[in-house]
Amino acid sequence: MDLLNEHFPYSTSALAGKHAMVCGASQGIGEATAKMLAKAGANVTVCARNGAALNALCETLAELGTGRHQALMVDLEDTESLPGAFASAQETFGPVHLLINNAGGPPGGPLLNNEVDDFEAPFKRHLHAAHTLVKAAVPGMEAEGFGRIVQIISTSVKEPIPNIGLSNTLRGAMASWAKSLSNELPPCITINNVLPGFTDTDRLGSLSASIQERTGKSAEDVREGWLSQVPIRRLIDPLETASAIAFLCLPASGGIRGVSLAVDGGRLRSI
Repeated sequence: MDLLNEHFPYSTSALAGKHAMVCGASQGIGEATAKMLAKAGANVTVCARNGAALNALCETLAELGTGRHQALMVDLEDTESLPGAFASAQETFGPVHLLINNAGGPPGGPLLNNEVDDFEAPFKRHLHAAHTLVKAAVPGMEAEGFGRIVQIISTSVKEPIPNIGLSNTLRGAMASWAKSLSNELPPCITINNVLPGFTDTDRLGSLSASIQERTGKSAEDVREGWLSQVPIRRLIDPLETASAIAFLCLPASGGIRGVSLAVDGGRLRSI
């Protein structure tokens, strides 16, 4: 809780009355984002496949702010079920003002090792699900005169990362999709991307294990290899990323639209 307070620079009523829907909220950056938005006063619908984790998270959220919170079990790959799930979220808390598109990344490995069929599930979970949810959210956001859409993707949007070729391809598609939408959405709705760098999550642990298996390196060597690329010489805490996401959800961020913001400790070499 102290770490959350350390990374929370906003008013506890900054998002009061706003309904946030956070996908992939059972762990990692999604969970941290739900906490940050709840502390800012939002009513939060947390979505994932792990119902037990979501229910436990709702109990935590209730201690952080003045909003109400609910768990919604959702399989983002089942895009046909998403409009109904979205509608059920709105039945309780009203129109969704803040939509956080987030999902677990595909397995690592060289792109040439993938077959065409390997692209189907990750694209459903990310691009197809995000597009379905945005189409469901926009009418309510426009009627409310306020909307914020944020994708949690990856720094590979700017610089492809070795040995996660399928993820690189997917993240680039997400960024291009969001940039295209930034020119189409009503003026009251913004859409932006947050690009996490090496972040202290289970996802990074799985990528480390993949590298160890492929190269024979130790976990310590893999970690040092990552940190040697990061000027701040440490992994990013998920709450640091969540703080940036919360900023993009504020009413004051209405002038920021169609950007991809890296939270990577300075790892990216491009301008």
